[in-house]
Amino acid sequence: MNKSDTMTALYCRLSQEDALDGDSNSIINQKAILSKYAKDNQYPNPQFYIDDGWSGTNFERPSFKEMIKDIEDGKVKTVIVKDMSRLGRDYLKVGYFSEIFFPDNDVRLIAINDGVDSFKGDNDFTPFRNLFNDFYAKDTSKKIRAVFKAKGQAGEHLGEPPYGYMKNPDNKKQWIIDEPAAEVVRKIYDLCIDGKGPTQIAKILRKEKVLTVKSYYAQMKGKSLPEEPYRWSEQSVAHILEKMDYIGCTVNFKTYTKSYKLKKRLENSKENWAIFYGTQEPIISKEQWERVQELRQNKRRNTKTNKQGLFSGLIFCADCGSKLHFATCKRFDSAQDHYRCSQYKGNTGSCSVHFIREETLKKIVLNQIFQITAMMYDNADEFFNLVARQQLDEQEKEIQSKKKQISKIQKRITELDKIFKRIYEDDITGAISHERFLKLSAEYETEQKDLQKQADEFQQKTAEFDRQQTDFNQFRQIVRKYVGITELTPTIVNEFVKKIIVHAPDKSSGHRVQKIQIVFNFIGEFIPQDEFIPDKKKVPQEYHPADITSLLPSAFPAGCFFILII
Repeated sequence: MNKSDTMTALYCRLSQEDALDGDSNSIINQKAILSKYAKDNQYPNPQFYIDDGWSGTNFERPSFKEMIKDIEDGKVKTVIVKDMSRLGRDYLKVGYFSEIFFPDNDVRLIAINDGVDSFKGDNDFTPFRNLFNDFYAKDTSKKIRAVFKAKGQAGEHLGEPPYGYMKNPDNKKQWIIDEPAAEVVRKIYDLCIDGKGPTQIAKILRKEKVLTVKSYYAQMKGKSLPEEPYRWSEQSVAHILEKMDYIGCTVNFKTYTKSYKLKKRLENSKENWAIFYGTQEPIISKEQWERVQELRQNKRRNTKTNKQGLFSGLIFCADCGSKLHFATCKRFDSAQDHYRCSQYKGNTGSCSVHFIREETLKKIVLNQIFQITAMMYDNADEFFNLVARQQLDEQEKEIQSKKKQISKIQKRITELDKIFKRIYEDDITGAISHERFLKLSAEYETEQKDLQKQADEFQQKTAEFDRQQTDFNQFRQIVRKYVGITELTPTIVNEFVKKIIVHAPDKSSGHRVQKIQIVFNFIGEFIPQDEFIPDKKKVPQEYHPADITSLLPSAFPAGCFFILII
C-alpha cells in the first residue's frame, strides 16, 4: 500500500483489563472483524493501527497518535473500530474526537457493533454509550486500586525491584540481592559516609567507569548500551541514597494519582506510607542508612577554593542553633581555616560571634575519639556500664517525671468526662442555657484533646527508653574499627560524631574561654570518670593554644566538652 493514497484506518486497542473478558476483545478478533467489514464494504487501502496493552483512558497511545497525525496530514478519510470503547473510555475526549476533530477533518467514523456511522447522521445514543464506557473504566480502576491496596497493606511489593535487587526466579513475589549492582549501592553509601555528596559520587562512578542503572539493565538483557554508559547523574545517586528498600523493608504507597484519568504520579506524605521491615535481605544496615539521611539533611558544599571542611554540616551554634559555616580562601593556610556562625555576618546579624579554627577542632575530636577507643579497648564492659549509668540516670529522671505527668493527665481527662456528663444533664434539665452548654463543652473537648495529645507524646518517649542497649552495640562495632587512630578522615568523623556545639566565648576571666560540646552517634554526650582515663592521669580542663600542638592523645581528657583558653 502506498501511504500517500487515501487510507481507511482500522483501529484496534486492547488493555490488560479488557483481556480478562476473553477472546471477544482480543486483537486477533478485532482484526478479523475490521478486515471483513472493510472488504465487504469495499473501503480502500485498509491500514491497521494497533495499541496492544494500552488503557482506554490514556490517549498517548503510540498507534493512536500515529493515526491522528495521518488524519491531520490528510491521509486518512475513514476510521473503523469494533466499538466505541476501542476508541477510548474517556467520554470527554472520545466526544471531542467523534464530534469535533473527525468532522473538522472530513473523517468518517464507524463503530461496527454500536451501529455508529457519522455519514448517516448523529446517533443520539452514542454520548450515553461513551459515558457508560467511561463508567466501566472508572469501575475497573476502583477494583484494581482495591486489589493494589490490599496487596500493599499486606506487605507485598507493588513495583519492580530497585537497582541492587532482582526477583527470585523461584518466587516472583520475593526480592533477592543482585550482587554486582548491590556492590555499587554499598559503594555509593560508603562514599556518602566518607563526606561525598551526590555530585561528587557521580563523578567518581563516571571516572571508575561504573555502568549506570539503565546501562546495567541493558547489559543484563543483552541489549546495546546507551551512548554514554557511565554517565551517572546527581539525581540517580540521590535517589539510591534515599531508598528505604535497601535496609530490607518494603515501602508501599509512596506515590498516588488524583484520578484514574490522570497518569501523573504525585508524592504521597510519609504518614500515608505503609512500611514493612524484614521483607528481604538488606544491602545496607539500618544504622548506616539513618546516618546517611542525617548527613544528607546537612549537605556539604565545596567552597570556591574546592576545599571542604572536615566538620561541615556537623557544627551548630549553642545560642541560635544555626550551622557554623566553613570559612577559607586561597591565601589561607590550613591553620587559618575556621568555622563561624552563619547568623553572625560580621557583627551585623542576629547572633554573636561563634568561631573556632578547624585545626584546633581536629585535635579536640581526635583526642576525644582516641580516648574513647582506648577506654573501650581497656575495659569495654565497664565503659558501657558508665555510659549506661550516665545516660539512663538522666533519662530515668525525665521518664519518671513524664510518667507522673501522664498520670495527672489521665486523671484530668477522667474528671473532664464527669464534668461533661454533669453539664449535659444540666442542659437537659434547663439548669444552664443551651448556649452556655455549647461554650463549656467546646472548651472541655479542646482541653481533653490537647491533654490526650500530650499524653501520647509522653508515652512515645517512655517507649524509647529501652533502646539504649542496641545503640551501645552499634557504637561498639564502630569503635572496634578505629582503635588506635592517629588522624581523622571524613568517614571516621561521620561515623563517630552526630554534632558539635560551639558556645560563645567568655572573656570574664581575662582570657578568651570557649566551651565545645561533642555529641556522639548512639551514645550522645559522654562525661568520663577519672578511673576510666587510660593513663590514670588527671589533666586540667583548660589549655593555652601554644600547648595544644604538643598534647599527646592520652593526655587529653575525654569529656563531653572542652574549655579552650585562646
